Amino acid sequence: MIGSESIDLSLKNIWVSWRQFRKGKKATDELHHFQYYLEKNLYNIFQDLNSGKYRHDSYMRFIVNDNKRREISVAKIRDRVVHRLVYDYLEKIYDKTFIYDAWSCRKGKGLLGAIERTACFLKRSVTHTHTHTHTARSHFLYIWKCDIKKFFDSVDQEVLLKILSFRIKDTASLNLLKEIIFSFTTVGDEKIGMPIGNLTSQIFANIYLNELDRFVKHKLGAKSYLRYGDDFIIVENNLEKLRLFRTRTINFLNNTLKLSINPKSDKILKPSHGLHFLGIKFWPSGRNLNKRSLLRAHMRLNSNNLSSYNGLIKTHCNKKQQKYFNWLVFEKLIS
Repeated sequence: MIGSESIDLSLKNIWVSWRQFRKGKKATDELHHFQYYLEKNLYNIFQDLNSGKYRHDSYMRFIVNDNKRREISVAKIRDRVVHRLVYDYLEKIYDKTFIYDAWSCRKGKGLLGAIERTACFLKRSVTHTHTHTHTARSHFLYIWKCDIKKFFDSVDQEVLLKILSFRIKDTASLNLLKEIIFSFTTVGDEKIGMPIGNLTSQIFANIYLNELDRFVKHKLGAKSYLRYGDDFIIVENNLEKLRLFRTRTINFLNNTLKLSINPKSDKILKPSHGLHFLGIKFWPSGRNLNKRSLLRAHMRLNSNNLSSYNGLIKTHCNKKQQKYFNWLVFEKLIS
């Protein structure tokens, strides 16, 4: 699928998108009202999309204070059903174009997989014995760790549309994508930013940063590169080569994607010094969950994320921390 096909805007497909959207959603007054007039609401979406009259509504915005202050923007249910429709369309086109080591918001990938892959990269940096008479170091000795400064607030919408137009050739589909992208801004009337709360923002982010991934892997030729969200690492044996990768990557981000790196996380280090990445502290010989991530797991724990957090705790925490987590599960979810 190369994007010449239009989005399936049939009433049947809109029903499918509604069912996908509805899964796991908490009951709210808005959801009750939408479901009460469900057939009418879905038919109205169908009519608006097929006539070209669909217009995205405004967002409800609120602040979340996690490890950092973030503004979450939530669209109306009507628009979120359309987001689901668009997400499924884009995923079929783009997921196969993403590199193997893009780990966020993809089927079969995820945080735990990214952590395991990072650990695999670092294990290669351990000094190991080939024979009884000599030792040799593996080829991976330095890591550049970085992330994008305020990524969702900084995405250039015109650049995003240009990237989408490389593969999406159907005019109606491009117009719908444009309607969703231009429905939000973080800088006055400028076409800048994406809402953190949108499902579409997840795949737009991967499509946008796929340009970075392909530049690092195919233009620079970095062999050990991994990205999760807007956090990424490059592992390399030659320090000067890694510094050159860093300079060229920063220039690409600034000039092509209109993004800048976060100076606080911009570090080149040795694996033996410990790598703080994805909420984990890594060494070549092991890893553990950092205190902030452990606290966040305790605070966010619920029945929906129990399986993921349980795997994270069992893999990266000592027996005392695992025992405390098990008691927490009992108190919050069972008792």
